[in-house]
Amino acid sequence: MIIGIVVCGAIANIIDHNISVEKDGIDIKYFFDRDVEKAENLAVLANGIAVLELEDMIKEVDLVIEAASPRALKGFALDVIGAGKDLMVMSVGALMDNEFREKLVETATKTNSKIYAPSGAIVGLDGIKAASIGGITEASLTTRKAPRSLGRIVEEEEILFEGKASEAVEKFPVNINVAASLSIACNMDIDVKIIVDPKVDRNVHEVVVKGDFGEFRTQSKNHPCEANPKTSMLAAFSAIKLLKSFNERFSMGT
Repeated sequence: MIIGIVVCGAIANIIDHNISVEKDGIDIKYFFDRDVEKAENLAVLANGIAVLELEDMIKEVDLVIEAASPRALKGFALDVIGAGKDLMVMSVGALMDNEFREKLVETATKTNSKIYAPSGAIVGLDGIKAASIGGITEASLTTRKAPRSLGRIVEEEEILFEGKASEAVEKFPVNINVAASLSIACNMDIDVKIIVDPKVDRNVHEVVVKGDFGEFRTQSKNHPCEANPKTSMLAAFSAIKLLKSFNERFSMGT
């Protein structure tokens, strides 16, 4: 499988470092970034090719990994799917736009493409997907982040947002993809609270889900990427695990 990555930042570097043709049967070969130097630097490390135009990548790969932003994703996702190529979405917040998501799925159906969204920076998504079969009545996310990950300077904890996931991803498009992942898995617009807390140095996500299955609660305390504190290491690891699963003969989980 030949893969291209769009935007060569922290996530792209972690993914490339942990995937190999020899072990995984996956060749991360093409790199695109508006900052051409970033694409060229990662291409050198990966023995790959930096492209100046996204179209040059799409026609050569089997799958495109989007590691950009919700806005950027909306600009090129349909080009990828329309060309019959698969797409891995890291900016899951963009998929909260129902019209956009439905258009992607409709196009993928016509071109026999697949759209993948890794579980990201939270745990328990498999359980939530299973629970949604019986119906979920209540779901909430409380996210607690260090000020630097939100570009804030505060001395005491502060509630930055309290409302629905659809609103949260609009206000914090690169910080709260987990809210979109949970909402899509639950088939509902979940309740979200975002807190900036100078006492924490990790991204903390507390999830509560109730439904016909019963109730469960999870808490994850994720180390942020050193290169980009807005991103949790777990988000990159979830993409890596999904890529590795393509060639595995044994699968566990939903």
